[in-house]
Amino acid sequence: MTAQEIIQQILPMPIQNIAISLYNTNLYRKRHAGIYASMREFYENCSRLSASEIHAEQQRKLAAFLKYATESSAWYAPCKGLELKDFPILEKRDVMENLDRIATIKESQAIVNLTGGTTGSSMKVLYTHADMQERFALIDTFRATYGYSLGKRVAWFSGKNLIQERDLTRGTFFRDDHINHIRFFSTFHISEKNFDAYWRALTEFDPEYIVGITTCVYDLCRMALERNLEFKGHLKAYFSTAETVLDVQKEVLEKTFGCPLVDQYASSEGAPFIFQCLHGSMHIHPLSGIFEVIDENMRPAREGEILVTSFTTHGTPLIRYRIKDRIRLAPDDFACSCGSCFPVVEHIDGRSTDFVLSVDGGRIASGNISNCTKGVEGIQCFQLLQERHDEVTVKMVCSNRFDTLQEAKFTNALHQRLGADMKIVIVRVPEIPRERSGKFRILKNSMAI
Repeated sequence: MTAQEIIQQILPMPIQNIAISLYNTNLYRKRHAGIYASMREFYENCSRLSASEIHAEQQRKLAAFLKYATESSAWYAPCKGLELKDFPILEKRDVMENLDRIATIKESQAIVNLTGGTTGSSMKVLYTHADMQERFALIDTFRATYGYSLGKRVAWFSGKNLIQERDLTRGTFFRDDHINHIRFFSTFHISEKNFDAYWRALTEFDPEYIVGITTCVYDLCRMALERNLEFKGHLKAYFSTAETVLDVQKEVLEKTFGCPLVDQYASSEGAPFIFQCLHGSMHIHPLSGIFEVIDENMRPAREGEILVTSFTTHGTPLIRYRIKDRIRLAPDDFACSCGSCFPVVEHIDGRSTDFVLSVDGGRIASGNISNCTKGVEGIQCFQLLQERHDEVTVKMVCSNRFDTLQEAKFTNALHQRLGADMKIVIVRVPEIPRERSGKFRILKNSMAI
């Protein structure tokens, strides 16, 4: 039994809250140490730079990053040129199978991050502490434009497994970080049956901000509107994570909460950032990395798949990484009314909004399902299909490392999200075909309406 399982299954809820509070405080201390303060000041001053100054700084950061990669990574050592076109495209499978050659630091020196991945396979990446501090300087600078700072009251809807069976019977679907004023809600149990408990816990907490998986919170808001309820608190913004935001979701969330829904794009493995400005446009942050947009013939395009080169991935350099997401750029002559010279993205496609129904009727988003692969060895990709409310079939492409132990870990994670009574049928297949669009769907739910 892990330390997390001991805390969740044995300790009473007040002690769990203390443990969560102390853990988060230590985590935030590490994220805000080192270069955080200097990078925060740097990114706050970026808005004062001209387009030519931004371009020059981007090229300087790119050259330094490519030089570092060729000198520090065995994978990139053969790349003698220092132009982006001189580097090969990096596939996800390359990272999964060759991390020891790509990484520039040892795991003992790194912040280890396990991605869930919406293509259905888990990937490990190693961050340097400085990279993590710079990424949070970027995120915090972005959120600060909406008034957020650490310590403000935040309701957080994430894919973490927070609660146990005994919590379900007493209607407790959250844990509290009392030091940092954060209430963490489980996203696995939002359903008609549990609505009152969720809504009461949210309104009583009265957060200034909400952060979370849009599909899950949309369901909560949809139920609230069906009951003619509106949130009467003091919300200033809802920060969406993990998924593409649909127009209907934005409309329902903003109507329910009476605050703007604010979007962003990044990835667990360390992609550069796209942030929504106060005027509603999605801006590529050019000092976080490079987005190359390519068509099906791998030629530059205004709309298509993206290759990302991230300046905050020194531990596991991502250069021309094929992340499998797609974007459409705004015309060159488009000028956002916010005044920023940062490039504007008209549309982002790739973070699926598909869902699967749990046994008790809750909608579980693809991001939550993909997290089931974290720490599980041997899964190359999987696809979950649902045709009945009490049964799912999981097609899996696996290596020999996916043995009975790994299968048990994977199915246990699925049961935590879908319910102990959900029947899970594992079917091993040599490959899983993509959709006609060329995209891969991790979830297919014929029960979805």
